[in-house]
Amino acid sequence: MADILESDEWKKAVDFSITDDDIERARKLTGYDEASREAEYVQTATVDTIRNFAHGAGNDNPLFCDAAYAAQTRWGGVIAPGMMAGIINTPMKGDKAPDDIKALRKSLFKGVHVFVSGSTWDWYRPIYPGDTLYSFRGQDSLEVKTSEFSGRSVIQVLRDVKVNQRAEVVAVYKILQVLTERKTAAKKGKYAGIEPATYTDEDIAKIDAIYAAEQVQGAAKRDFASVQVGDSVGAMAKGPLTVTDVMCFHSGGYGFVPYRPCVGRIAYKNRQRIPAFYVKNEQGIPDVAQRLHWDPKWAQAIGNPMAYDYGVMRENYLYHYLTDWCGDDGIVVHMHDEIRKFNYMGDTQTITGEVTGKREENGQSLVDVVVRMTNQRGEETVRCTAVIALPSGGRPAFYPQVPADLAERAVKMMARHWELSAKR
Repeated sequence: MADILESDEWKKAVDFSITDDDIERARKLTGYDEASREAEYVQTATVDTIRNFAHGAGNDNPLFCDAAYAAQTRWGGVIAPGMMAGIINTPMKGDKAPDDIKALRKSLFKGVHVFVSGSTWDWYRPIYPGDTLYSFRGQDSLEVKTSEFSGRSVIQVLRDVKVNQRAEVVAVYKILQVLTERKTAAKKGKYAGIEPATYTDEDIAKIDAIYAAEQVQGAAKRDFASVQVGDSVGAMAKGPLTVTDVMCFHSGGYGFVPYRPCVGRIAYKNRQRIPAFYVKNEQGIPDVAQRLHWDPKWAQAIGNPMAYDYGVMRENYLYHYLTDWCGDDGIVVHMHDEIRKFNYMGDTQTITGEVTGKREENGQSLVDVVVRMTNQRGEETVRCTAVIALPSGGRPAFYPQVPADLAERAVKMMARHWELSAKR
């Protein structure tokens, strides 16, 4: 059988372009919010789903994973890592999109390759077992760029407002996505010269030494007064990256909804719903385009030397690093990251950071931190800035207040949800 990746059928399958019409229609969608009707794998947090999600990112902090331990903390029980807000969602009922919005969305950016290039998080409340999260979302901004690797690309920022069953805003998640033309990516091969990493026993021992030295601040309070500008936040290892890591992340609850990997009849139905997302592999079998995260041949077909992680995996690693440092009484209230390099199969990431500022703001004692993620080639793959609220002078750290207009919007969206739910 001819290699599908070299066939005319495959070339046709990946020959998707970003058109001027796509860009113009997408611009008109900026600022439009609607209720998210998507059902994520996790819709209501439980002790088990919280623990599994944390473990899927390699996070064994007992505040998230040990109910008996967490019961003795200020939170009174297990809470979820803040990043988990991104993968909890139950369908929110809302008014249907008007016809003009539907027309703008129809076949928009059909078949182009999409990857996450960074995000911004603002957290306003913890997630407890029993909390159900809803969301309303929309496009925050859109920018067009041209690059050597991918030709014309679109930088799209999506805003996702996460709301609990009490109509309280839990978090705002802004996702920076890069949309590229698959046919261009397949031709370039900018990173083709990168070789897979190999390791000796001594190399693994050095990585293991970082793991062995990692410490969770936990119940030992990290107080605002004890932190100084220039302080190290320590070192954390993540890797070497394997397909198992990606599968564990999915097993922890990451569903990649609305596309999602699925099996059998469910996969068949999904393929009928979004046929452009399925591209034949070298055996002629339709499979999800996102398999570039575990299928090296497909990754190579679109211009990468090997499979690589999801960007959101490394964002979870950053959150793990920050919460290990700040302890049970600290709160990560803001995080912004920029993903600068791919994290290929076999790559090892070392996370380091330092305190860059201290300030009192709106009654909070805040610490500014810069974090870097560096691979075994010495390349900075992620840059992150974060804000952490710490206890100060006997006063506990607390979450920031939700902006009044956003809080009001959340109450209205949830009121409409309950109104429509009562009619059905």
